Order: sequence, then structure tokens, then C-alpha cells
Amino acid sequence: MKIQKEIIEFEEGKSFKLFSPSLKNCFFWHYHPEIELVYVEACNGIRHVGKNISDFEGSDLLLIGSNIPHLNFDYKIQTECKQLVLQMREDFLQNIVFPVPEFEAIKKLLDRSYLGLSFSGETKRMVVEKLHFIQDKNPFESLIGLIEILQILADSTEVKELNNEDTRIKWFLNDKIRMGTIYDYIHENYNQDPNVNIIAEDVNLSTPAFCRYFKKQTNMTFTDFVNNYRINQAKLLLLQNECVTDVCFHVGFESLSYFNKLFKKYTGETPTEFKKKHLTKIAV
Repeated sequence: MKIQKEIIEFEEGKSFKLFSPSLKNCFFWHYHPEIELVYVEACNGIRHVGKNISDFEGSDLLLIGSNIPHLNFDYKIQTECKQLVLQMREDFLQNIVFPVPEFEAIKKLLDRSYLGLSFSGETKRMVVEKLHFIQDKNPFESLIGLIEILQILADSTEVKELNNEDTRIKWFLNDKIRMGTIYDYIHENYNQDPNVNIIAEDVNLSTPAFCRYFKKQTNMTFTDFVNNYRINQAKLLLLQNECVTDVCFHVGFESLSYFNKLFKKYTGETPTEFKKKHLTKIAV
């Protein structure tokens, strides 16, 4: 459950691979030198890229740079989940992009990908359409399609940087704590009363040392992370048309007013507003 280096194999004569992995029941906290473009489609889920931990609704499109630790995006998703992952050879930037002056914008995009980039809106729609299009094309047509995808991403303003600092693997290599143990503990106990003392003991740290470690790794306190996880689970239940009061207690909150306040803090809207807006979209 420690950070693992993923060894990626490519077919002979191909500069990239495009496939649909499924690791729902696996905690795969990993890195690889290959740049990766990921599209995931689910009601909601958690993205953990570098030090950024956040959630997504409906779908997510991410460009993840070389040697950035990240968690598989279908981890613990309880609903249907679809994924497309595109991985470029380690020398893709050096051999294909660098020598061509017309690819300057793409070069800057891939250089910037070490921050982890999340794309939305029309950009996401266009790229996903092209990803599906190139799936069954011959190697040459697929490569041209990939260049078009990268140009769309390079020109886009519908992008969010997930990290504000370099989180490549060198920063994480000394991490001896099992992040998977922490994730699993939170997943099993988020609706009860997760105890920081218990999880600290499970990973062989004093509570103060664990709190410092967790904040350094995630930019969040343990309490903030648990609350964020609870709100993420609450959104899933609300999308299933569950009653707001029932959802509040189901995910571990003891006060409806506090749940409403925290939900609005994390999402910008109350649970009732969230439910009304998103269920209306689904109905339409």
C-alpha cells in the first residue's frame, strides 16, 4: 500500500496506449514516468493527485505529469464507473514534441502537467469525443488524433491546476506510512466517529506526529478530510433522492444545521439546493 512505481508496457510501433482499467476494490497509490490523460465517469468520486485531494461529480478529465503520485480514480466508487486512460511513452515529449516548433503550445502544456491539470466544460466534451474516436483507428490516425487532443488542451482556458507546487515522486519517496491504511480506515468509519488516535496507532505514529504527517501529505487536517469525505458520500446519497435529514445522519453528522452549514461550505449550496438542481438535470 506504499507508493508503487507502475511499469507500463507499450505495443511495438506505438507511442501511446489507450485502455479502460478497472481497479475499484484496489488502493493503487502509484507513479510512473509516462504522462497520463485520464477520463473517469461516475456519479462522484475522489481525485488524489500529488498533494491535492478533492472530489468530482459526473465526470473528470485530468492530465497528470511524469512521476506525479496519484490514486486510481475509481477507488471506492460504489456506482457504475467508466474510465479511459491514455499513457504516452516516456520519450514522447523529447522525441515527438520538442523537435517541432509548431508544437510549442503542447510543449508548454506537458511541461505544466506536473501540477496535475483538471479540464472541464466544452474542452472536456471535445476531448472525450476524440478519445472514443481514436480507440479503433490505425496507429497513424490515432497519433494525429492525440496531437489534436493535446492542442485542444493546450488552447483551453477551462483548466484548473490541482497543485501549486512540485509534487513529483522525489518529494514522496521517504514516505513509509501506508496511505491505503488511512483511506480504508476513513472509508469504514466515516459515518461513525473516526478517531485520529486509533489510525495514528495503526500506522505506528504518535497522534501529534500523525497529524503533522497527514497535513503535510494532503494539505488538509484529518478532521477536514473526514468531513470532505462525508460530504462526498452525502452528495451520492442525495443524487439517489434520499431525504436530506436521513443523509445527514447516515454519513455521521449529529446536527442537521451543522451538516447544512458544512455542505454549503464545501459545495457552495445547501443539500436541498444541490438535490433540487442535480435531480432536475437527471430528470430532464
